[in-house]
Amino acid sequence: MEGFVMTAQLLLSLSILIVVHEWGHYITARWFNIKVEKFYLFFDFLFPLANIMNFSLVKYKKGDTEFGVGWFPLGGYVKIAGMVDESMDKEAMKAPAQDWEFRAKKPWQRLIVMLGGIIVNVIVGVLIFIGITWLMGDTYVPRDYVNQHGGVHAEELATKLGFQTGDQVTKINGQDFDDFSEVVKPDVLLSQNSYYTVVRAGQELTIPIPSDFIENFNDRNAAGRFLSPRVPSVVGEVSKFYPEEKEKLETIAHRVKLQASDRVVEVEGKSVQYQDEINSIIEAGVGDTLSFKVQRGAELLSFNEDFKGYKRIGFAARGIDKSELASIRYGFGESIALGTQRAFGVIFVQLKAFRKIFSGEISIRKSLSGPIGMAQAYGGTWDWERFWRMTGLLSMVLAFMNLLPIPGLDGGYVVFLLYEMASGKEPNEKVFETALKIGMGLLLILMVFVFYNDIVKLFN
Repeated sequence: MEGFVMTAQLLLSLSILIVVHEWGHYITARWFNIKVEKFYLFFDFLFPLANIMNFSLVKYKKGDTEFGVGWFPLGGYVKIAGMVDESMDKEAMKAPAQDWEFRAKKPWQRLIVMLGGIIVNVIVGVLIFIGITWLMGDTYVPRDYVNQHGGVHAEELATKLGFQTGDQVTKINGQDFDDFSEVVKPDVLLSQNSYYTVVRAGQELTIPIPSDFIENFNDRNAAGRFLSPRVPSVVGEVSKFYPEEKEKLETIAHRVKLQASDRVVEVEGKSVQYQDEINSIIEAGVGDTLSFKVQRGAELLSFNEDFKGYKRIGFAARGIDKSELASIRYGFGESIALGTQRAFGVIFVQLKAFRKIFSGEISIRKSLSGPIGMAQAYGGTWDWERFWRMTGLLSMVLAFMNLLPIPGLDGGYVVFLLYEMASGKEPNEKVFETALKIGMGLLLILMVFVFYNDIVKLFN
């Protein structure tokens, strides 16, 4: 079920972004009276092989344009008259140019048409970030709360970096911060010579961030294996059975009738305050019985339970109380400025990532995510706020990727148009067609690579 929800969210998000991107090309073409023959969500052929398996799931014609939904769900396109594009229809290019064709228009007009999809993706991305900022504001765990309540819980990735549970993160790159989630922001992990300032047992330490450290965060569970606020050992929800067991095995917590708000204060004779302390004691190894004490109001309850074959008590900690979270609401004017800044921040992060990839600091294999990785980022439950955040982020990423100077992408066409505008000469037709074929081939290879890479990471 989780896989279905992830896939549905990704398909809906991409469908929205593909339609608005292609609409950008469509509307700018229509502004200059260019005929648009097709407007398709997904491809009605086996991309990039334009003459194989040509059929659509749905189509209808309005005016000169055929609108439809193709069967191959990886992208979409508009077929603009007088232009060689994804459909590779070169027959129409043999006849003399007509006034309503793309090739008959001035270079600056064609440039606007080619940039139309990118521009609309940027506008949509910015509007989504502005809307989320205005409607949702910001809710986060304050750094000072974490530092005053036991510091951080250092998981696998954090301990490799040099963190210890109980550390207090006071600065990032020498700068104060308030939102605890900033410790894992991509901008921090991608910056050159980044480091954390940490207080441990009253002593200030510096923990550098390796240049390739962000490679560890290319799956949806990575943040949970790094740093998190320590959680009090207070019972939140009691599980009836251990879900990983094939046969229904009653949890110890359910058997002894633990209740929400019970506080575990001692395990195996050791005093505990935080959930991670309980886990550490159990992981260190206990015998066939487990002893623990629970504070329930003014009453102290003691338990000595059979623990043979068990790995945990069987309750979820209550977590941080909502009253401890910081909440900020923004006015509409503030949201425009902040939302725009956050949207373009996505582009700056992409630029930093590309620089590190091309310099060899981080691995392209570990850095790229395909449809499977993208779907996992949406999560297994439908959350509209997260959905729109991901859609806004993807809109900005698609704009950036489409602007790359690769033939077959909008940026490839832009390069040829800029050459024409600068030289006053049209590029050689054979050179253009060859470049387009090479670009399509590279995109196909990249598509196969990211699918393969996703599958490998999924089963690792």
